[in-house]
Amino acid sequence: MSIPVLTFFNNKGGVGKTSLVYHLAWMLPDIGRSVLVCDLDPQANLTAAFLDEDRLDRLWRDEDGNGGERGATIFKCVEPLIEVGDILPPALRDVSPGLSLLPGDLALSGFEAVLSEQWPQALGSENLYRPFRILTAYWSVMQRGAEECGADIVLVDVGPNLGAGNRSALIAADKVVVPLGADLFSLRGLRNLGPALRRWRSDWRKRLQNWPNPKFPLPEGKMEPLGYIVQQHGVRLSRPVKAYDKWVNRMPKEYAESILGQSDRSFAASPNEDERCLAATRHYRSLVPMAQEHRKPIFKLTAADGAIGGHANAALQAYADYKRLAQDIIERMSAPAD
Repeated sequence: MSIPVLTFFNNKGGVGKTSLVYHLAWMLPDIGRSVLVCDLDPQANLTAAFLDEDRLDRLWRDEDGNGGERGATIFKCVEPLIEVGDILPPALRDVSPGLSLLPGDLALSGFEAVLSEQWPQALGSENLYRPFRILTAYWSVMQRGAEECGADIVLVDVGPNLGAGNRSALIAADKVVVPLGADLFSLRGLRNLGPALRRWRSDWRKRLQNWPNPKFPLPEGKMEPLGYIVQQHGVRLSRPVKAYDKWVNRMPKEYAESILGQSDRSFAASPNEDERCLAATRHYRSLVPMAQEHRKPIFKLTAADGAIGGHANAALQAYADYKRLAQDIIERMSAPAD
């Protein structure tokens, strides 16, 4: 039985997706879950949030000549497939008890062309081993890593695009969370995201049917929408400004129509009333640079880090918010599908 994979995806950038994955990865062990967090975004911002520049430098060194570690990043695990090799086992980074990292790599974009080339080959009539091995490489590496570290769940961060790399990343996903900004661009982005997920799901099903007796385990490619999260960048003094209110209250209808394909029902008046909204998270602006400096989540900042007075109260509030969100996500992932 495979380890459940939860992917955070939006083809619109700047919605706080990476920060969300980072904080949830830290919170899950606090509620008793062991997690493997995987960075499949070629920009590798999530990896940079966990590791300082010296460790990144050692991590990303070329194996030929500079002694880089085999399997040290997701790209190094799948790189042999570009020629005639096979997947390498991942060399995970243990961040803290119950939290392991499968680092990303700026070189990951170089694997995109290979994924694109093999997509049509998986519908061929000849040997299907290689195309399926390549297309499911991300899933295979993540599952092997999750087994190695004893993870209960895999969290995945991907880039903001609808390319071949993200298609293979989403094939690996059991559930999908959509982070949104309270703006027109996020609203419009849902109209691209929903059809892409449905198309990828359908196309993967056809490929699975084309190889009825696979030689190794394959992901189901469920990509089931778990819900959405709104980043409250426009909130001041706990009250939404007009620009925030204008766009955010259209999210329930747009999510239902674009992501779920539902158009024959009434919709919630706002995300706060929408069962599909997992959370409307605060921005915690003043805590962000402090947390980045100390390379820890905002809810783990202490007085020693400079979190005193109002900052200390905000850190406590952040802990409560993320704990509630993490518990809700786990509960929803455990619930039977509709």
